[in-house]
Amino acid sequence: MGRVTSRRRVTRVRPGSPVSTRADVLAVEEPLEVRQGTDVLTVTMRTPGDDFDLVAGWLVSEGLVRETADLVTASYCPGLDEAGKQTYNVVEVTLASAVPADRLRRTLTSSACGVCGSASLQAVRVSSPYAVADDEVTVDATVLSSLPGRLRDAQSVFERTGGLHAAGLFAADGELLCVREDVGRHNAVDKVVGWALREGRLPLRGNVLQVSGRASFELVQKAAVAGVPVLSAVSAPSSLAADLAEESGLTLAGFVRDGGFNLYARPERVRTAPGR
Repeated sequence: MGRVTSRRRVTRVRPGSPVSTRADVLAVEEPLEVRQGTDVLTVTMRTPGDDFDLVAGWLVSEGLVRETADLVTASYCPGLDEAGKQTYNVVEVTLASAVPADRLRRTLTSSACGVCGSASLQAVRVSSPYAVADDEVTVDATVLSSLPGRLRDAQSVFERTGGLHAAGLFAADGELLCVREDVGRHNAVDKVVGWALREGRLPLRGNVLQVSGRASFELVQKAAVAGVPVLSAVSAPSSLAADLAEESGLTLAGFVRDGGFNLYARPERVRTAPGR
């Protein structure tokens, strides 16, 4: 689609330098509406690209699909702008089973939040269909601490804009399996989970999900619902995220930077050298 980035004239003000005007590259943010027939399931703000992965991952995170066969079709609907051009901002899905009425959201979700606007915590809780606590994978501490750098190296759009979050799926030995970028942290994770669904890889046993920002409740829940046993974040988790990780049997690492990290739940999955 070629709409991931956009150029804009900016005025640069820097200490000790004259004010200048130049072209800058920005990450695009646009709405994406997801429909099933005449039902609007959600509207989310996202960076265009990997839209079908995003939709598939959102459906997994909402507990609406579990297996590849549950998502029968996903296609762009006609959506035209003022000039009559296709916007690619509406995706229609066909599911193997109808979405229960009480799961229809019909809400606007910003790129900064995934579960905002819900009436209560219980309304947004989605139980994982997988026994994450039983996953016996272990990850070497040196591998875990290297993942933020490996993720950063794989962020092609961030390199041009400096304005995107990323999520990367890694094997326990540090092999990068999938990376996705988006203006929204939760969108980036949904894109990775959706890729896994469409590739027939769920549950994501034995893998590590690395995210570029903090670990929120929603990201821990998305990881658990996808069967991920280890979630690693560059920044801090929230208290609710740590609680959910412990409850789900998911290893949660935060402040993963400069060769160190904190483990907030299930630390036994991380192999550390004696004395560390």
